[in-house]
Amino acid sequence: MKRTRQAALLLLLAPLLYSAPAHADAAPVNQETAIYLDGRPLQFGVQPLFVNNTVLVPMRKLFEEQGAKLSWDNQTKSVTATKGDTVLTYRIGDGAAYTNGKPVTLTVPGQIVAGNTLMPLRYFSEALGNQVKWDPVSHEIRINSAGEYNTKILNGVNLRTVPDSGTSSSVIELLPAGEKVQVLEETDALWLKVRTEDNKTGYISAKPGFSDYTSASLAELQGNALLAYGEKFLGTPYEFGASPDQTRTFDCSSFVGRVFKEVLSIDLARVSYNQAKEGKEVSIGELRKGDLLFFSARGLDIGHVAIYAGNNRILHTYSKEQGVHYETLDSKWMKRFVTARRVF
Repeated sequence: MKRTRQAALLLLLAPLLYSAPAHADAAPVNQETAIYLDGRPLQFGVQPLFVNNTVLVPMRKLFEEQGAKLSWDNQTKSVTATKGDTVLTYRIGDGAAYTNGKPVTLTVPGQIVAGNTLMPLRYFSEALGNQVKWDPVSHEIRINSAGEYNTKILNGVNLRTVPDSGTSSSVIELLPAGEKVQVLEETDALWLKVRTEDNKTGYISAKPGFSDYTSASLAELQGNALLAYGEKFLGTPYEFGASPDQTRTFDCSSFVGRVFKEVLSIDLARVSYNQAKEGKEVSIGELRKGDLLFFSARGLDIGHVAIYAGNNRILHTYSKEQGVHYETLDSKWMKRFVTARRVF
């Protein structure tokens, strides 16, 4: 009977987490209730309280996990949280909080319990510009960052149940070109965890051709993936004009083309001169892993290409003696350097 009453109370979270009168008895949130921020479970350390259909959670975790800077006045027991142009102020125990100086009534005030400062989850999350939803089926509270459905699908891509295109993964739906999604997580170099605008969560390919999502951290992951794949061919013999349809031998451009095709599904031109026309130009000072470096060779303005490997190293092939190998980007190479291009 007690469990039934508690479940019934939790169901009331659906319309409003803080709509009931204050000062009622408090009880811990059901142990089966999970709280997520953009698909990621929040671990508060202290069990949240459920008070008259309002969930109260530890103050610092609530604000900092949602990107707000926090200041606390211990004498007045007041908190100020700032995120962008939004400033929230509140004194523990008061019936009103202030958003940019405008008062908003709280039906359940914040409180200090066993030395922990607890605040109403819905009000302060929504005041920070986020959305709060209660799922009565899964008994989950989900905080979704608002205004972040800004990653555009460029070509139709499958939304999958797990970050894998093999038999272990099922297709939830095909996301068409032009649809917007919210990126929740960079799972690895090849997969993004996303949420659709109709609140479906799954995984899509992180390869450049499928969406316009970019970040420095994803570029680092993808650069490392390119190098890791390229390393599989260390020592593979050099052959001028090697066929791109095999991996027994490479020339400089067939090697680069193979790496980018297999890892990121990027189709590069066959020869280095034409590869140097792809992507965008970057300076030596801007280089990151995976950028392409082009050099003069064999009397040609551009006759050689290498992959930048970080730490002033390049991965390439031009020598029958060494085959595919790493080398320092030293003065002899810089004398022949022509341009650098970024293609992802």
